[in-house]
Amino acid sequence: MATPKITIAADDDLSIKPADSSSGPDLGGVYHTRSLSRTRRPGSRRTASRGSHERRSEHLDVEDEDDWLRDDGRKKQVFKGTTLLWLAYQSVGAIYGDIGTSPLYVFSSTFSDQPTYDDLLQVLSVVLWSLTIMVTLKYILIVLHADNQGEGGTFSCYSLLTRYAHITDRDPREERLVKMERHETQDMRPSNRTFRSTIERSMITRGLLKTIGVLSVSMVIADGVLTPAQSVLGAVQGLSVVKPDINNPTIVGTSCGILVLLFLIQPLGTTKLAATFAPIVILWLGFNAGFGIYNLAMYDHSVLKAFSPYFAIHFFMEKKTAAWKMLGGILLAFTGVEALFADLGAFSMRAIQISWLSWCYPCLLLAYVGQAAYISAHPEAYSNPFYNAVPPGMLYPSLIVAILAAIVASQAMITAVFQLISQLMKLSYCPQVKVVHTSTKFHGQLYVPFVNWILMCGTILVTCVYSNTTRLGNAYGVCVMFVTFFDTCMVTLASLIVWRLSPYLVFIPWLFFATVDGLYLSSALTKVPDGAWFTITIAGILACIFLLWRFGKENQWRAEAEDRFRPAQLVHRTDDTLDSPLVLGPRWGGGAVSRIRGLGIYFDKTGVLTPTVFTQFVSKFGTVPDAMVFFHLHPVEAPSVPSSERYAISRISAVPGCYRLVVRHGFMDEVITPDLAALIYEQVRNFVICQAAGGDDDEEPSLARVNTANDQAHGLANGAATGPDSQTDGETQAKRIAAKQTDRKRAVLALGDEATKAELGRLDRAFAAKVMYVVGKEQMRIKDHPASLFRRIILTTFLWIRENTRAKIANLRLAMDRVVEVGFVKEI
Repeated sequence: MATPKITIAADDDLSIKPADSSSGPDLGGVYHTRSLSRTRRPGSRRTASRGSHERRSEHLDVEDEDDWLRDDGRKKQVFKGTTLLWLAYQSVGAIYGDIGTSPLYVFSSTFSDQPTYDDLLQVLSVVLWSLTIMVTLKYILIVLHADNQGEGGTFSCYSLLTRYAHITDRDPREERLVKMERHETQDMRPSNRTFRSTIERSMITRGLLKTIGVLSVSMVIADGVLTPAQSVLGAVQGLSVVKPDINNPTIVGTSCGILVLLFLIQPLGTTKLAATFAPIVILWLGFNAGFGIYNLAMYDHSVLKAFSPYFAIHFFMEKKTAAWKMLGGILLAFTGVEALFADLGAFSMRAIQISWLSWCYPCLLLAYVGQAAYISAHPEAYSNPFYNAVPPGMLYPSLIVAILAAIVASQAMITAVFQLISQLMKLSYCPQVKVVHTSTKFHGQLYVPFVNWILMCGTILVTCVYSNTTRLGNAYGVCVMFVTFFDTCMVTLASLIVWRLSPYLVFIPWLFFATVDGLYLSSALTKVPDGAWFTITIAGILACIFLLWRFGKENQWRAEAEDRFRPAQLVHRTDDTLDSPLVLGPRWGGGAVSRIRGLGIYFDKTGVLTPTVFTQFVSKFGTVPDAMVFFHLHPVEAPSVPSSERYAISRISAVPGCYRLVVRHGFMDEVITPDLAALIYEQVRNFVICQAAGGDDDEEPSLARVNTANDQAHGLANGAATGPDSQTDGETQAKRIAAKQTDRKRAVLALGDEATKAELGRLDRAFAAKVMYVVGKEQMRIKDHPASLFRRIILTTFLWIRENTRAKIANLRLAMDRVVEVGFVKEI
């Protein structure tokens, strides 16, 4: 970058201007940081330097470091009207493909021989009531309410509990930034209060909850590997209805090709995929409902008696152990229900409730009742109930729709895996990987490239190894029932701790749902020797990796805890003058600190206290640049941040010429650009002028006005407004011109202050001399501990994963000849 012309003049005379945000996004997710829920203290303000130059002479660091903190974490989006209906339409295509294709195989998986009428009626009753109890009553009406700021899934429910109870450890430097909503002790019933305190004090209970949360995510991911292989293989095998001589290699090869295509289109985003898949699933469910009505009218409408729970109860009373074993096939009627909760973040509770209750649930009821009506007249049809019960002339249309529906059925699990991985990263249970937000309107719709390709490889491998749906079917169902049982327990805890319901009100529903879950889970466990061991093994391995990463991060946090101090403790002035010599604090020997020419931009991890890279730089080199900026990127759960709210600057009074710049950016913004130094330079310069010209705590943050005026002036240069709103735009332009003139006067007045002129001169000279981007490179070493070989193995694995997944400096879009990497070692 060419050396700019340096002038000390009004703001509009500067020769260096960053890219204006109104002409395109100038912020964004290149330098990856963990998304956090953050809270702002009451009465705090965004710009942190309070007042004026009289306070600069104090040796204490008067920076109000909490001023930039806001509740920028994910917020629950509420949709209404046509937007809600559009989301409900999308949810049909993305969520119900799995549970919607169950009519293809439920009866064939449950019966091993031609059923009698009574057996058929009893099994049908169990299927209907299982859908009603497990999906409609439990998930749709209860579990979906246990969201964490709109996110769903078992781990999200665990995250919700961590905000209402002290049941997890956090990074000490980030603990103050997490939005805690723990109820006051006096606001809870004595029984709920005792229950919460018992959980908080018990390390075993806290560890158990953590394990359950991680294990449930791992099981959904394991199903995410299995489901695409199962559904696509089943779809291709359906071709044997019209071409019986199709061979197995052809089926496997075609299935792998379809799977590759399915994962290749995932970058299109949830909205586009769901909107494309929805007509297929809607048509498929419509076919099932229509065929059901036809079969009821043509064959045996007496099967409608199965809606009475009498037949479901007698199923268990008459068959006992045989009935319990048959539950392993009946549970296939609601596999995919775990994705319904996990996909909550991509849609919304109301959208899912509308789509299920108004279309999917009635269609599935009619589908099973219609198949039972046909089987009662043709008992031999149980082996392939859907195709055998198709009305005359509809075989080929239904075959095409069934194949398409089976292919898109896996989208529910793929979307769920993206959601869950994002949740894991927020609580440091998973290494940071790139997350792409695919919609500016629906903030919870995500795509995770790395996970997408891993899932693709896993599903192709499973397809090739298992090669048919019969063998895959044996591995199906166990993880689903574990997750539903975990959901029951987590939501029960949420009802006691978060919703503060009476334990007497909660116990009976918990006992009922836990009993149903236990019946299905125990029956599904009989499949473990026949293939379910595969998904349990995958889930176990993944859970170990996630817990290992969390254990390593907790050790890392303890090692970094010594770096928590204010800048005034590290370095301070010897007198009250602006050019006062600097000395290190007693902890670092108290030596003198020299100055070097240039502007140093220190990449700051947390945006509060002293950046570790600055501590290492000063303590090792004993010098600081003439001007310094602690640069922190603060991710916001929004597509973009308005320019008036984007920058927050404070002055580090303990070190003359030192500032903190926090850039709040959305997930569609771009931050790290080659002209980053020019952007930082101008923002700091505007801040100095604005503060000297009368900005105080009682006014609107002056920096916001400066930024807005800059952006507005740029908009004026692009031409006058036209169209029906030109009068309003003309008034807006007049206000913009007035604001710009006010800021120009303010800048000129500020330059009459000798202290401000000296500060601006220091900043200008530093920027003109050279720019350094100072980035930390933290290495870790395991402490010698003779009695903990297992701990050393775990931490060694953690460090290897950390080294191979951390962001590389070479990937930053910066001038590499200006980057300075400061290495340091921490012991864990």
